[in-house]
Amino acid sequence: MIKKNSGETWKQMQFAGYKNLRKKYAVSNLGRVASYSDDILADGKLLAGSTTSGYHTLNLHIDGSNGTIYIHREMAKLFCNKKSPKHKYVIHLNHKKADNHYKNLQWANDDEMNSHQQMSPNKIAFKKRQANKTKGLKLGLSQVKSIKDTIHNPKRKLTFKQIAAKFGVSEMTIYRIKSGENWSSV
Repeated sequence: MIKKNSGETWKQMQFAGYKNLRKKYAVSNLGRVASYSDDILADGKLLAGSTTSGYHTLNLHIDGSNGTIYIHREMAKLFCNKKSPKHKYVIHLNHKKADNHYKNLQWANDDEMNSHQQMSPNKIAFKKRQANKTKGLKLGLSQVKSIKDTIHNPKRKLTFKQIAAKFGVSEMTIYRIKSGENWSSV
């Protein structure tokens, strides 16, 4: 038996293979998940599920599938409007993967999803740590300055491949230094 919270609405999940299962599964607009036989409030049981890469999931044995159901995706299917078929990703507006309240979820296209990820506090903290990293690097500050001077020298005779060989790094590293993807602060 499940106690209904104020303003809570339950909807049955309809994922691939759901009709072949013994129980029915539902999510509420508040992000709760339950299994039941006939009536969600009368014979339902709240489920904790699992966590996969920070996301709440249910692992069900469904024929022809790995059986992992991502709760936030099911919530968005049932409670959030999809603007267009290009909106195929579900983002958490507050960047908290465990917060599956329907107001925290939104459908996004590729560009919206990528820009949202870049604004994540975890991503920003990671970039800051990487910028201040000094151990385990193949190149030092003086070497990067030398590479940048060589790249931007109009009389340069070395190819990127030769520059990479000279400093013992990959050619891609040289391209990334040139574009500013790596060592942009130098």
